[in-house]
Amino acid sequence: MIEISHLTYKYDENEVVLSDVSLCVKRGEFVAVVGHNGSGKSTLAKHINALLLPTDGTVTVDGMDTREEENTLRIRQKVGMVFQNPDNQLVTTVVEEDIAFGPENLGVEPREIRKRVDWALNEVDMLAYAKNAPHLLSGGQKQRIAIAGMLAMKPDVLVLDEATAMLDPQGRQEVLAILKKLNSEGMTVVMITQYMEEAVIADRVAVLSEGKLILEGTPVEVFARVNLLRENRLDLPLIAQLGERLRAGGMEINQAAITVEELANELCR
Repeated sequence: MIEISHLTYKYDENEVVLSDVSLCVKRGEFVAVVGHNGSGKSTLAKHINALLLPTDGTVTVDGMDTREEENTLRIRQKVGMVFQNPDNQLVTTVVEEDIAFGPENLGVEPREIRKRVDWALNEVDMLAYAKNAPHLLSGGQKQRIAIAGMLAMKPDVLVLDEATAMLDPQGRQEVLAILKKLNSEGMTVVMITQYMEEAVIADRVAVLSEGKLILEGTPVEVFARVNLLRENRLDLPLIAQLGERLRAGGMEINQAAITVEELANELCR
């Protein structure tokens, strides 16, 4: 679905933000991109729907090169972006009108818009709030509305650029649960995050550091590279850290136990 090949991006001649990054995302896959602040994560995300274009290398979405101007609209219809601050993405004073805004601008006929609005709100468990004012919702609820607004445009890929960074723990869990549900229904998800605990739920994790892709694999494979992660200003998810300390104390805890349930099973065993 997404093929990033030898991508280099410079904001100017002296500021190389991404350097020779290659990454593929399969249709229906859930990929988390992690890295320290300034590692290039958000810049990478903005290349996926042609908000930024490569200085060198290529980015293709479903076979379409982002550098070709005639592909831009079709790419942005295929790739929905959700950003960090939900307040910056809400444009009306009624929830259902906000969800309808995108399809209406795409020229979707009114009867179909009505169906899409109800479907999208139901997907994020917010149908009961259709008539509410967005500014009265919690941070997690606002972000779910932002996701619903993207879903109503029927994208094939959902890219989230630090979409949980401004949420409290409960709000983050709400959004992550929605992402897992959407992915289980076939949606391709690319999640940019600084929270290592969130990356645990992905099929695959890509690690950026200083604009370079330094590590890629399943969450278990990536979080086994403890020294490399810490050298690049990253740490393990809390559960993996706890497992590490238990192993250091002499307990036979499987290194693959990186969720609460997996570690609980290891302790019971």
